[in-house]
Amino acid sequence: MASSWTAAAARAARIWLAFFGRLLKTGLEANQVVFNTLLKGLCRAKRADEALDVLLHRMPQLGCTPDVVAYTTVIHGFFKEGQVSKAYNLFHEMAQQGVTPDVVTYSSVIDALCKAKAMDKAEYFLGQMVDDGVVPDNVTYNSLIHGYSSSGHSKEAVRVLKEMTSQGIIPDVFTCNSLMASLCKNGRSKEAAEIFDSMSMKGLKPDIVSYNTLLHGYATERCLVDMTNFFNSMTRDGIRPNCHTLNIQINAYAKSGMMDEAMLIFKGMRKQGVSPDVVTYSTVIHGFCKIGRLDNAMVKFKQMTDMGVRPNPIVYHSLIQGFCTHGDLVKAKELVTEMRNKGMRPPDIKVFPSAMQNLCKEGRVTKARDILDLMVHIGMRPDVFTFSLLIGGYCLVCKMEDASKIFDDMVSYGLEPSNITYGILINGYCKNKRIDDGLILFKTMLHKGLKSTTFNYNVILDGLFLAGRTVAAKEKFNEMVESGVSVCIDTCSIVLGGLCKNSCSSEAITLFQKLSTMNVKFDITVVNIIIGAFYRVKRNQEAKDLFAAILANGLVPNAVTYTIMMTNLIKEGSVEEADYLFLSMEKSGCTANSCMLNHIIRRLLEKGEIVKAGNYMSKVDAKSFSLEAKTVSLLISLFSRKGKYREHIKLLPTKYQFLEEATVE
Repeated sequence: MASSWTAAAARAARIWLAFFGRLLKTGLEANQVVFNTLLKGLCRAKRADEALDVLLHRMPQLGCTPDVVAYTTVIHGFFKEGQVSKAYNLFHEMAQQGVTPDVVTYSSVIDALCKAKAMDKAEYFLGQMVDDGVVPDNVTYNSLIHGYSSSGHSKEAVRVLKEMTSQGIIPDVFTCNSLMASLCKNGRSKEAAEIFDSMSMKGLKPDIVSYNTLLHGYATERCLVDMTNFFNSMTRDGIRPNCHTLNIQINAYAKSGMMDEAMLIFKGMRKQGVSPDVVTYSTVIHGFCKIGRLDNAMVKFKQMTDMGVRPNPIVYHSLIQGFCTHGDLVKAKELVTEMRNKGMRPPDIKVFPSAMQNLCKEGRVTKARDILDLMVHIGMRPDVFTFSLLIGGYCLVCKMEDASKIFDDMVSYGLEPSNITYGILINGYCKNKRIDDGLILFKTMLHKGLKSTTFNYNVILDGLFLAGRTVAAKEKFNEMVESGVSVCIDTCSIVLGGLCKNSCSSEAITLFQKLSTMNVKFDITVVNIIIGAFYRVKRNQEAKDLFAAILANGLVPNAVTYTIMMTNLIKEGSVEEADYLFLSMEKSGCTANSCMLNHIIRRLLEKGEIVKAGNYMSKVDAKSFSLEAKTVSLLISLFSRKGKYREHIKLLPTKYQFLEEATVE
């Protein structure tokens, strides 16, 4: 279509040039209108260089001075052809010739800059335009809004919109749609809705694109109630949905696992005069595969082919991945063969690792191994990432011999393990208390010339600390620092936490203070570790000071922070202070979890604070939590017939007074 239009424009330009030649031969004077028409024809035919020659040479020779329309036409022509520098030069030439740019000239330049995402330059020309006394119009502002919107700068786009409306200029529907799309893309659908509502107030009628844009915004943000209500208002307004409208809703429900709701929309499509397309079927099939309803997926697959909708690779990928994940590799293989028979490329290699990853997370490593075998069988070459997934899966279920075998198979297959692969296997050894095997593999990795990463060191450090090999862990940490490997927050947590768990709290505090002087940024996990360390070595005031400084350091205390503080306050006898801290925590928006409440109850019981413990037991009930086994065991030992607090059992909530009948073995 575009090429035929260009050809037509070129023919028109040739006709105009021929006409212009005859005109000159007759001795008739060519006026401004004739020249401007010729320039327009040349620019439409993408012959801006010829238009420039007419503008700068032929027109003056024939006694016709180019006006603002002539210059603007050629400037616009250069921009359309992508000859930006020539357009700029002509703009400056125009001013030098005493021709003042008008609103059309400036708007043309600003529009071109906005399309090139050169928003700073566009703003510069806007400022120059205003300084020259030229008032921006609808086209000028629309270009700026669309430029900012398409560049992802929705705040700036909103600013320009406000400036535009303050000047009494109304944006068009296209501009509003562009701004709404930008807002929705940045998760600001509520602001997009305000733009939508303002359209009718400005006398603009939203089109189907307007509705689809906001629907998509609600869907992306999982605001399904807003999405449904907005769709209902759309039908009430007499706007007929198209296939894209309904696909948005189907996709939103499918992504949320609400396939019954998605199917209600799907079944109602034909009643609304809309036929499902390949995107519709692809979405529905993928949704069914994701939740394991493969029979439903295959029904829709057959239906789409019966309806003449040709399945695309995405449909096949969803089905193959679904059957792989749920164990039917025979069907997966059939679908791969069907793809090939239809002339499609085989599935992307990413389809299979994705299914393998899901299986490994669920501990179904044997099924994941079967997928690897299937990949080889159909002629695909598994990569390092695929093998690494399987190694990680075996490590997760503590089958280290199998993990090691897959590692060896990978090498035999001609693939070089990455430092991530080594890290996964080393982590498996460490988590399964085979630290020496992990250390040997770590040395092998370095011997192979691979550079050790932060992840690799973190794995080794964590394993050594878990095994109680503190000296070796400290040596490894020093080696890490000396090697120039980046120390991250996770490293700090592992080292500081490891020192504390191995009765080296004072060393942890010293290291923390040293790192603090080096401007290392800590997270709340590290701060929690050190608060606990201070309490462990009886430096209680320093623990309180560190807690008090949390907010000043840009961090927010979490449930673990409050648990450490409260249990230690109770331990030192400051029970009222602990209660006050609990109230402060709730006011700050931090919610007590089951673990925290159980810790507090046990500490209060150990201190003989029966009434207080009963109060926190009531909080456990109010939140529908349960007492942990440790807490119940402590209650039985304290309140049974032989317990030291048996006579105080009535101070507990009624629900727990059954303990009076309990006996201790």
